[in-house]
Amino acid sequence: MEATFSKKVEKTFRTFSIEIGGRTLSVDVGRVAAQANGAAFMHYGDTTVLSTATASDKPRDGIDFFPLSVEFEEKMYAVGKIPGGFNKREGKASENAILTARVIDRPMRPLFPKDYRNDVTLNNLVMSVDPECRPELVAMLGSAIATSISDIPFDGPCAMTQIGLVDGAFVVNPSQKDWKDGDLQLTVASTAEKVIMIEAGANEVPEDRMLEAIYMAHDINQKIIAFINEIVSEVGKEKHSYERFIIPEEMFAAMKQIVTPEEMEVAVFTDEKQVREENIRQITAKLEEAFADNEEWLALLGEAVYQYQKKTVRKMILKDHKRPDGRAITEIRPLSAEIDLIPRVHGSAMFTRGQTQICDVVTLAPLSEVQKVDGLDDNETTKRYMHQYNFPSYSVGETKPSRGPGRREIGHGALAEKALVPVLPSEEEFPYAIRAVSETFESNGSTSQASICASCMALMAAGVPIKKPVAGISCGLVTGDTDDDYIVLTDIQGLEDFFGDMDFKVAGTHDGITAIQMDIKIHGLTRPIVEEAIAKTKAAREYILNEVIEPCIAQPRESVSEYAPKIIQIQIDPQKIGDVVGQRGKTINTIIERTGVKIDITDDGAVSICGTDKKMMDKAVSMIQIITTEFEEGMILTGQVISIKDFGAFIEFAPGKEGLVHISKIAKERIAHVEDVLTLGDIVKVVCLGKDRTGKYSFSIKDVKN
Repeated sequence: MEATFSKKVEKTFRTFSIEIGGRTLSVDVGRVAAQANGAAFMHYGDTTVLSTATASDKPRDGIDFFPLSVEFEEKMYAVGKIPGGFNKREGKASENAILTARVIDRPMRPLFPKDYRNDVTLNNLVMSVDPECRPELVAMLGSAIATSISDIPFDGPCAMTQIGLVDGAFVVNPSQKDWKDGDLQLTVASTAEKVIMIEAGANEVPEDRMLEAIYMAHDINQKIIAFINEIVSEVGKEKHSYERFIIPEEMFAAMKQIVTPEEMEVAVFTDEKQVREENIRQITAKLEEAFADNEEWLALLGEAVYQYQKKTVRKMILKDHKRPDGRAITEIRPLSAEIDLIPRVHGSAMFTRGQTQICDVVTLAPLSEVQKVDGLDDNETTKRYMHQYNFPSYSVGETKPSRGPGRREIGHGALAEKALVPVLPSEEEFPYAIRAVSETFESNGSTSQASICASCMALMAAGVPIKKPVAGISCGLVTGDTDDDYIVLTDIQGLEDFFGDMDFKVAGTHDGITAIQMDIKIHGLTRPIVEEAIAKTKAAREYILNEVIEPCIAQPRESVSEYAPKIIQIQIDPQKIGDVVGQRGKTINTIIERTGVKIDITDDGAVSICGTDKKMMDKAVSMIQIITTEFEEGMILTGQVISIKDFGAFIEFAPGKEGLVHISKIAKERIAHVEDVLTLGDIVKVVCLGKDRTGKYSFSIKDVKN
């Protein structure tokens, strides 16, 4: 039978390009992943990312939320590496991948229809990395483009730009190195009208400079949005229809007959979360009884009660300036702070704001305990400061098993870490690895910012010489029908976050911002709102620093805890590192065994000796100094007899550092046998006589001057 072959089919696709930050961004549409609802094959420099958007055909049953999943897949082949470990395959998402996915999710989620219940996945596959073009940015833009050209309902497009600050000048879409080493790491997402997301880490950047950078990025985003609109007009698909999930107006009318707006207002306006929840439970039970014969309404009751609460809270805040717990618009909840509440740990502190309470515990360790990072950034392979955040179910009065940190917990820990890194001492100033763990004891809004405050105090209590105290606070927002109809709330609690439009978190010192994270549920913020939120968070964090943190602990303790390891740092000639390490690590391991210390040596010859016994640490220092010192004539040394021969005794001054005392140099009088004076294990003082004819050092016991 004669074989037949299909003809080669030439696939047609379109390529679109734009210049951003001095580099060309190009997008291939129709080249790959044709079965996804939308696909953008992104190229920025040599960085290549495949971004896809897919949606299920039908809504997911039994849910009352939009099921969006965002993935950022880091493939190690993208940087020419094979994954570490036994499996040699990429495993669970790295912390960087999770944080990147969150930054993509937060601005895009509000642009989907609120009642859309179809599963949507935005996937970003990083296939190659150019250190000059960060793959995170390419994925952000790719997700926006893939969704915009797809048939998935989406009120976009949106765009993102990153701004760095190097030597006092702003850099658009900085390289990996400038992003890491500069004074600003700012990501801004925008629609055609407004800013919709801000994420920043900063080295105490003043508020006015931060605003300048935010709106520089916003202006660049407008050019990118125009570019995306061109792509959509050329290759975009018509948006598909979907099953709507809307509460019938007649149901709301019936609910208001049973539970009046005044009754709902009384139910939700209390400063006790548990009381409010019980009030709502009773209202729900009352409505369930009233609608017992209407199965359709019963199925919608949970969402309907939620919307009834939301409308009540928003109306009272916006129109009457009345907050659920009775506070003024700019008033912060009651604050308290304490340190040293946990015994024996290296540092601890607790920060309480209303019904939000965080306990932070700091642990110090030698630099050998730094976290190894296996990611796509070749410039960062270790992390010295580790901030971790935990959110157990009991903190909100719920019960569920602990399954490890979720994406939210990883995000909150990273935000607190970002806020505190700028004030940490250098490794040379404080040669420790530092781990801060924030335990959420109670939660009713803005635990991430309470975590920053508690961690700052715990670091100072642990004796970490941070440069300045840091505080964090969050502002909320309730908007009306026009851009001018809004109110910005200082220090939002859970209900105001839940029913409000914004969670604008800002952390910093007295002198500037160190971190920002802005989440919104609406289609963007006007510049006056952004400016007011930044101004209000500055005033609030100044109050927290002046009235709470600094009165509790004004500056770092002068020394670390008695339970913390102590570190002595010395400098040796880098050429002598091999002498200290020894063949196959024999010398350094011997020092460790004899003294019980930990020893870290960097490539530039910085040696850290870590331990809890000062005497043993000094002994290790002495050994290393002896090993790395060239003997000079007249130098007095102390050593141990480790070998006896007919012609003399060998003395060990430090592991791997020995010398011979000839039999004629042992005693002032003539001796017949070395054993007549010395035995193995004796500790003796010797003087260096210089080098003999063979170039080896010789030593004497009898010539030591008393």
